[in-house]
Amino acid sequence: MTNPTPDKNADAAETKPKEPTDNIVVTHHTATIGGQEIAYTATTGTLVLREEAEKEGASEGEKARAAFFFVAYTRDGVEDVARRPITFSFNGGPGSSSVWLHLGLLGPRRAAMDEIGGLPPPPYQLSANPHSLLDETDLVFIDPVSTGFSRAVPGEKPRDFHTFKRDIETVGDFIRLYTTRYLRWPSPKFLIGESYGTTRAAGLSGYLQDRHGLFLNGIMLISSILDFQTASFTPGNDLPYALFLPTYTATAWYHKRLPARLQTDLRAALREAEGFAQGEYASALMRGSGLSAEERARIAGRLAELTGLSAEWIDRANLRIEIHRFCKELLRDQRRTVGRLDSRFTGIDSDAAGESHEYDPSLTNIMGPYTAGFNDYVRRELKFESDLPYEILNPRVWPWKYSEDNRYLNVSETLRKAMTVNPHLKVLVANGYYDLATPYLATERTFNHLGLDPSLQGNVSMRYYEAGHVMYIHVPSLAAQKKDLAAFVRGDVTG
Repeated sequence: MTNPTPDKNADAAETKPKEPTDNIVVTHHTATIGGQEIAYTATTGTLVLREEAEKEGASEGEKARAAFFFVAYTRDGVEDVARRPITFSFNGGPGSSSVWLHLGLLGPRRAAMDEIGGLPPPPYQLSANPHSLLDETDLVFIDPVSTGFSRAVPGEKPRDFHTFKRDIETVGDFIRLYTTRYLRWPSPKFLIGESYGTTRAAGLSGYLQDRHGLFLNGIMLISSILDFQTASFTPGNDLPYALFLPTYTATAWYHKRLPARLQTDLRAALREAEGFAQGEYASALMRGSGLSAEERARIAGRLAELTGLSAEWIDRANLRIEIHRFCKELLRDQRRTVGRLDSRFTGIDSDAAGESHEYDPSLTNIMGPYTAGFNDYVRRELKFESDLPYEILNPRVWPWKYSEDNRYLNVSETLRKAMTVNPHLKVLVANGYYDLATPYLATERTFNHLGLDPSLQGNVSMRYYEAGHVMYIHVPSLAAQKKDLAAFVRGDVTG
């Protein structure tokens, strides 16, 4: 008896990596939103993003690059998809999954916290979200590569996706793929991004339009940052010191550190801080060491009045209050720090002598409820199974490559051009008064310098909420924000 001849082709087939495939689960649900019961379908899973092969001979002319995880909610019983809006949602980081907007603001389920957004005791659960936007628009939550369950496919390097340019391309290509696969080209289309997700949204406004001919109806920017010079506390860049000042004032007001005359009305205090920040303070920063001793003392005194810090400390800081120093200094006498994402919340460091806080109490405040809530929800209710860790905030995307030319990343010109080419494109900007990550005056400054033609300036609307970066954890702000977003999607928002 002779041995069979080895089948080399069979051996090769066994060792060749399996071609990645889509993995989709569909479930059906109901929710009560605004007092109305809504039936909807949840589509959860991964779509494999493929690109046309650059070399001949690749399988079917395409090469798999990444598996994008998403959760989509579509309202049942819609007869005319051309009249039903669809909104693509993502968060920022970079390195963040879409869980915050998903389980905080937009989706039919919400991470359960207290009325002001405080941390409840574990274990954590989800609750119904009566303020979901699903009554107005279908929703698609996208996790960029290396976040959530999204991953580069075997053979691809994850770090190649960790750049501003590549992120825009891959998220934009996913949006095109979903729009094509699920027959949504006729639908009104919106983007909503939070934090760095607003940077992504502005970049996508140009990429989708230029690369795929996909014109948007609207963009919703939650805690916006388009021009990174406005938030970079680096030597020689005085811009953030002035632009953060009103948010320092709001924070001091919340913790009752302002003089009595400024504690009576938050908005009156903010108007005073805005005027000083954009006038005398901006001029003083520009003059630098050219200030006289008398002028320097006067500026330090006004800053002390508007921030709750001492004039002596401000003078030692050369009239420049860096964000992390502020978070440590404001309540130092109480041995407490204030949050960066939401300065309403306080933390406790090991000592009260340091330069900056050891952790952000407003981030740790939300991490537990959202992480536990999603990991249970995706398996128990959405029926999607994976043993991969769901990367809520993945530090392994760092260092992130922001710019190709060693300048501050600024996508405001991309947005201006997209709005100019498509004059029907509207933008809604949501700001939190207690947001020290993306302060509202920096956002106003960016849009005031956008360079839009006067005929298009009415396409931008600003809204403000008495909470922080993740303003919807504050239930009154959540309810107000739902009304604003719903009106925007319906086309009812102006100014």
